[in-house]
Amino acid sequence: MMRSPSFKQALATSLFIGASLYSHIAFSQGSVKPSVVVETKIRNIDGVAAVVNTGFVTRKEIDDRVAALQKQGGKLPDPATLRKTVLERLIIEKIQMQNAQQDGVTVSNSELDKIINDIAAKNKLTLAELKVKIAATEGSYQRYRDLLREDIIISRYREREVEGKIKISDAEVDNFITDRNREAASVGTSASAARSTPAAKGAPEEIDVAQIFIPVEASAGPGAQAEGKKKADALLREAKGDVDFLQLGAMAAKENPKIKFQALGYRTPDRLPQLFYEAIRNTGSGQVANVVVKSPAGYHVLKVLDRRALLAGAPEPQQAAPQNAVPSTPQNIMVTQTLSRHILLRSRAGLIDQDAERRLAGYRDQVRAKTADFAELAKKHSEDGSAANGGNLGWMGPGDLVPEFDQAMNRLQIGDVSDPVKSEFGWHLIQVLERREAQLTVEKQRQFARAAIRERKFEQAYQDWLRELRDTATVKIINADDPASSPR
Repeated sequence: MMRSPSFKQALATSLFIGASLYSHIAFSQGSVKPSVVVETKIRNIDGVAAVVNTGFVTRKEIDDRVAALQKQGGKLPDPATLRKTVLERLIIEKIQMQNAQQDGVTVSNSELDKIINDIAAKNKLTLAELKVKIAATEGSYQRYRDLLREDIIISRYREREVEGKIKISDAEVDNFITDRNREAASVGTSASAARSTPAAKGAPEEIDVAQIFIPVEASAGPGAQAEGKKKADALLREAKGDVDFLQLGAMAAKENPKIKFQALGYRTPDRLPQLFYEAIRNTGSGQVANVVVKSPAGYHVLKVLDRRALLAGAPEPQQAAPQNAVPSTPQNIMVTQTLSRHILLRSRAGLIDQDAERRLAGYRDQVRAKTADFAELAKKHSEDGSAANGGNLGWMGPGDLVPEFDQAMNRLQIGDVSDPVKSEFGWHLIQVLERREAQLTVEKQRQFARAAIRERKFEQAYQDWLRELRDTATVKIINADDPASSPR
């Protein structure tokens, strides 16, 4: 549903609205090689925390980011862990900025002027009044311009690089539709449904695996890692009991939108992640893997739904299906479709829930008071691929959107604007434009499947890209623990 961000300059402009201007913007210095005088000044005044390729991260930058996070409120780790986490974030931002500049990603002065004028107009200020407000919060209008320019450059570079890494095959689309129909058919059925004929020892086979995934970033601190492992262990204990794994996964995802439940469908061992296959190699049909699987993305609780023989040149055996099962082949069906648009603020480090909810509530109040147009707000502030079209998501049928979004949208009358809604993608503001009864064609199902797969792949592609950037950069950490005012 929600595409990767394609107009991140809208994100940059939206950060102005609120208690502070760009309190959590990327405080990177760029990739311009410093002169000896500048280098000496940085070392003497701020103190260098890390050398990143040809640039620096200073202790003053860490102090500023920590202060901004503390000002936002919310639960933060202990000071030492917080400084290390902030330093790592600044290093990543520095690398992105350097690479973006080397690749020629720029923002012209005229573009920047237009964005700043839009910010002023959005806040019902003249440019002169905006400068006064910036001086009271940022201290320098020129610094504000520099930070805004850097944030837009990084956002454009990130979009270009990550989007290019996502590839979706027709086979993946076919499997997605088939799996979805099979999951729908399994609702209300017992976990003890008939199993396929197992493969003889050593013979080719296909394995139907489902997972409950608890995401934890590789860069997360020990506390977050321990919390993720604790939750995964608890789910594994429940899964080994007398419960339906499909229902357990659905409930876990409902209670915590960050947790994802996924049926991978029938796959040969070479098409399963190696970590998964090693964990379920000797696990029989209907059994749960003995241990939680740890990957760079988080923790996985696995269950083998079925194992079946794969005979070369012979038709694949069919799994026994309940009488009311949904056909595995997509059919044209009549559904109620909703035309809606939204503004999305994606979940990310530095954006706490209270801040995202407050910003969207402000946009909602403006639309309801008819002082702002929803589409224009979406173009400027939404962090979704639909931003260019005013947040328009097109006609969507039942189940095409994540449950939280779908439920909130279905409660709205035509023309209504929702309160802020949280999903696994972030925070949404939703407006319903129209409804209709329509036939959902096979081709439309394929379009929806492709969009869903892209969204699912985006986060993993983004994290892989960040790790690749970090691994290929030359980074030397000098002193991250002491604030800038402390003597070296």
